[in-house]
Amino acid sequence: MLVDSHCHLDFPDFAEELDAVLDAARASGVIAFQTISTRLSTYERVRAVAEAHDDVWCSVGIHPHEAGPEGPVAAETLIGLAAPDAKVIGIGETGLDYYYGKSPREDQIRTFEAHCEAARATGLPVIIHTRDADDDTIDVLTRQMGKGAFPGLIHCFTGTDRLADAALEMGMSISISGIITFRNAEELRQTVKRVPLDRLLVETDAPYLAPVPKRGKRNEPAFVAHTAAFLAGLKDVTADELGVVTTDNFYRLFSKAVRPAATGAAGA
Repeated sequence: MLVDSHCHLDFPDFAEELDAVLDAARASGVIAFQTISTRLSTYERVRAVAEAHDDVWCSVGIHPHEAGPEGPVAAETLIGLAAPDAKVIGIGETGLDYYYGKSPREDQIRTFEAHCEAARATGLPVIIHTRDADDDTIDVLTRQMGKGAFPGLIHCFTGTDRLADAALEMGMSISISGIITFRNAEELRQTVKRVPLDRLLVETDAPYLAPVPKRGKRNEPAFVAHTAAFLAGLKDVTADELGVVTTDNFYRLFSKAVRPAATGAAGA
């Protein structure tokens, strides 16, 4: 029992075989998927994938790479798309990426702030991408949390102990991708060991970042099982226990998603 909490099912990589990709994931134990918006200009395509499948949910937002090209976005625009739509369970992905610098930093920060405001207004978690931008990410979140708390998730976590500690202190969760399995990710593994189990989710970020032993191939939701198995070993629990905990965490955080009746929370 697993949830792929972050994938990009609308991307062209899956256009010709999406049904087969989803079926393979279900056969691997994946009970739900969240397909993530990266641009408002393609949001309807994301929304259509979620609408076509009962076990697929979606978000609405603008990736930091797209903050410049997409232009300024008002929190009210995000709220208007998310609040009345049963399939939209998260705001984002948003955040800051200073590694590639595909959008000006000021545009990224402005867009990130708008997403945080939308998360506060809707109660939906903000889904945060951050790379080489720990200080500014913490600053934005601290400033926004000062205006009123909201739920959130650092997705595809690759940050420092300081970022993890700050996110946890703010009540946020952390999602682990296939990067945790990479040979050069020992520092990340040591950080993740410190994160409480009840704050962890798993994801693929498909079609990117396929975990070992699939590294180098197109990533797909079925491969979240490899990441989860590795994470279970790191946290010294069984794969089944890790699956139950991360699935419970997903439905607790993304509370707008409807959980299948046959997969009630542990102890329910």
